[in-house]
Amino acid sequence: MTSVPRIELHLHLEGAAPPAFIRSLAAEKRRDLPGVFDAAGNYRWTDFRDFLRAYEAATSVLDGPEDYARLLRLVLESCAEQGAIYVETFVSPEFCGGADLPAWREHVAAWSEVAADMDRQGIASRGIVTPIRHFGPEKARRSAICAAETAGGWIAGLGLAGAETVGKPQDFAWSFDCAREAGLGLTCHAGEWGGPQSVRDALGLGVTRIGHGVRAIEDPVLVRDLAEQDVTLEVCPGSNVALGLYPDWPSHPIARLADAGCRVTVSTDDPPFFDTTLSREYDRLADAFGWGEADFARLNHWALDAAFCDAATRDRLRKQLPPP
Repeated sequence: MTSVPRIELHLHLEGAAPPAFIRSLAAEKRRDLPGVFDAAGNYRWTDFRDFLRAYEAATSVLDGPEDYARLLRLVLESCAEQGAIYVETFVSPEFCGGADLPAWREHVAAWSEVAADMDRQGIASRGIVTPIRHFGPEKARRSAICAAETAGGWIAGLGLAGAETVGKPQDFAWSFDCAREAGLGLTCHAGEWGGPQSVRDALGLGVTRIGHGVRAIEDPVLVRDLAEQDVTLEVCPGSNVALGLYPDWPSHPIARLADAGCRVTVSTDDPPFFDTTLSREYDRLADAFGWGEADFARLNHWALDAAFCDAATRDRLRKQLPPP
């Protein structure tokens, strides 16, 4: 197992919720969650559409800033146990008060308090505001306004998640322009279900990072462009294998993308849904591709280069990483 400190850039906060935590909240609130858990108490889903169903059902028991603050603390504690020193997590105003700005401000204040405490304990974090693509462009605008109005401090970026085959990235151009004007970093899920063209479409939004992006490997010209433009890919191999994009770890294109000059990073996406952890990701990559300390150091320097944190935080974290 590599001992390199880890930078995680692609983690959905609700998707990282331990099943036991969600079950406990549901019991406290006397809410039923039919079809969300299997007999062993783990999340249950069959395909990507069903995963979205289970994800949104589990999220439905999270009510208000207190629940979300408890969740962030649990998630960051778990990440720290896996060797992470910095985590960016996707958070959605649409799940937090229906993208109502005053309610959103309360959530951000609660997260910021937890984040400051956890930073003192050795793990830094930032939030990436993430409209849900299949909820549509109009709701995304409300989320982008929430992002712009709370930019700075813990809120550091804007992304786009959800069903990648619904609509086009350009439908959300207003939201990305709004976030850019507020000084937020920009990323977008693409190249998972939509193929290489979805990556090209996302690049049209002016993003510096692509969430997943692995199907760029199907277009050599696109791979070259990503490498030349220093676009960072937030790769989640365990998620891709669990969802059936690739049959096994040796078939995953992360190594080929890195060999072609692309800046790849390693994240867990929705770890309890996909039965993974950061440590498991690193161990499986080492087994599949023979990667060692130097390879993982390089990946984490790339991740830190692409992080949406401030320069002082980046410099502090850099000192904890071995040379690339």
